[in-house]
Amino acid sequence: MDVLSDLLHRAHARNALVRQLIQRPPWALAFTGAPPLTVVAALGGHASVRLDDAGVAPVRLAPGDIALIGGAHPHTIADDPSTPPQAVIHGSRKLLVGDGAAAAGAAAGAMAGVQRSLGPRTYGDGLPGATIMLRGACELRGEAGVRLLGMLPALAVVPAGPRTRAALDLLAAEVARDEPGQDAVLHRLLDLVLVLALRAWCAGPGASVPSWHRALADPVAGEALRLLHERPAHRWTVAELAAGAGMSRAAFAARFRSMVGEPPLTYLTGWRMTLGADLLSDTDATVAAVGREVGYGDAFAFSVAFKRAHGVSPSAWRRRTH
Repeated sequence: MDVLSDLLHRAHARNALVRQLIQRPPWALAFTGAPPLTVVAALGGHASVRLDDAGVAPVRLAPGDIALIGGAHPHTIADDPSTPPQAVIHGSRKLLVGDGAAAAGAAAGAMAGVQRSLGPRTYGDGLPGATIMLRGACELRGEAGVRLLGMLPALAVVPAGPRTRAALDLLAAEVARDEPGQDAVLHRLLDLVLVLALRAWCAGPGASVPSWHRALADPVAGEALRLLHERPAHRWTVAELAAGAGMSRAAFAARFRSMVGEPPLTYLTGWRMTLGADLLSDTDATVAAVGREVGYGDAFAFSVAFKRAHGVSPSAWRRRTH
């Protein structure tokens, strides 16, 4: 399994929420209580996205563009950065209507004021000349989710492209349906949009991506990373990885470090600690069992490595995250 696929699988988005918004200018919707990852796409018309807490300049979306918001940042989607919020939306159920600050303190009916239901998961005014957008918000799981978010800035824009546009069109067609299994369909389509957008962002000019991602294209370091993720509990040695690459131990170690930014076994330890942290949070397995699952022969060795990486013992981590 390649590294990005492994990371996406383990950080798999859950509790995804997909909505279609149809608004005619002037309009602005503020979203609070956002989950760690939000996807905003303009389907028809232009929109701006601004973060309300990160000191990042607003971005403008043309039709087909996708904005990725990495982190639980309150944000506003509007026709123009200067338009004040007409509504504040918290999560999936509360719609607060008013002029921004006043709205935040006064609950209103779920579809009051500037919004009305236009069909399943589709809201707005629905009038001619409206901007059509998709917004998907999802939770990410554990330390793998933290690593995934580390690939993104607070706000990234993926320009329109034929592959992402095809996925967006399919998601837009499904969001207005209300058939058995619809939530499952929408969650998988949102995953598809997310993966394509991440791939496009990482390949774009000026993207600041982790060293390990840049190393995926290297035939030596990329293959070693694949092996480490495919069998993280294996007792890997640098010599074994070097032999697989057909290189001397010293040449392989230098190549890996130059591409990934750290030695291969240091990278492996960090990934094992990510896996161990999530197993402690998601399962009731003993510390010893978790240690064996990620490549440690006894609970003591795993506990020492885990505390060095996370600053607390495995048991303390479990109490804190359960």
